[in-house]
Amino acid sequence: MGKPEKHAQHWVALFMLGCLLFNYPILALFNVAGMIFGIPILYAYIFAAWAALIALMAWLAERGGH
Repeated sequence: MGKPEKHAQHWVALFMLGCLLFNYPILALFNVAGMIFGIPILYAYIFAAWAALIALMAWLAERGGH
């Protein structure tokens, strides 16, 4: 398997991770009463997962150029 095919597989895996993180069963785990730093837990989770996906995309994009 060549480098472009492996790189494409990483992007697909990252997309699938995003679908998993923002799908019902996982979101339901964080839909509880409570606050983190004054922010509802569900909102904090969504923001953290979103930020993590962006960080992983940036890392993957930088790594793909070499």
